[in-house]
Amino acid sequence: MSNQLLLRTQVDGILCLTLNNPDSRNSLSSHLLAELKDSFDYIRDDPTVRVVVVRSEGPAFSSGHDLNELVNRDTESYSSLFAACTSVMEAIRLSPKPVIAEVQGLATAAGCQLVATCDLAIASETALFATPGVQIGLFCTTPGVAVSRMVRTKKAMEMLLTGTPITANEAVEYGLINRAVPGEKLKGEVEALARKISNASAYTVALGKSAFYRQREMDIPDAYEMAEKVMVENLLSADAHEGITAFLEKRTPRWTT
Repeated sequence: MSNQLLLRTQVDGILCLTLNNPDSRNSLSSHLLAELKDSFDYIRDDPTVRVVVVRSEGPAFSSGHDLNELVNRDTESYSSLFAACTSVMEAIRLSPKPVIAEVQGLATAAGCQLVATCDLAIASETALFATPGVQIGLFCTTPGVAVSRMVRTKKAMEMLLTGTPITANEAVEYGLINRAVPGEKLKGEVEALARKISNASAYTVALGKSAFYRQREMDIPDAYEMAEKVMVENLLSADAHEGITAFLEKRTPRWTT
């Protein structure tokens, strides 16, 4: 087993970022958060990367923050740690590359936040999801930002107030993940999804992802006004012209990006 906290492997346009500290249940330590942030900063403008998959080694996806970093520290240290975590989550949201979580096991607290933040998520049927901070006297307030935007309000509050895990099938029902599959099929399902996305125009995907998250925070009239402008911008691009022409000519498009 490598002693690197984060492994990076790329096949064609799909980059896998693998959390690689199973002994600590892939806790999001300050060092791992820094490596994740550096990775997302680097790939932002890397044209060879079209889709990112976040996965983990070992039985747990991520247990959240390293609890050793949450005791006997000062205000500045705590603030810096949570700011680092937020910067990773925002780097994922703002990344022009779609990010898929491949969840093979338990995802708790900030680990659950990471799943909720990724654009898409597929999990093993045996995976569990929880925000259990309340049970140790530390409410999962920052994880709740991402979780509450994916999960229905009352269920999100139940998760936050009780810390009780939900199953992968429940996570599908409540909107936290896209689907749950048998463990032996997880890697293949994620790869198939990533490849399907990577076949699209990178320009179009980046434009659409950005607009999607922006419009969610707007009221409907403002959202439509913004979306109309994005559609016009999209139509004026070379890839839109190529895609529509290829469809009309019944051939495979040749993207510029």
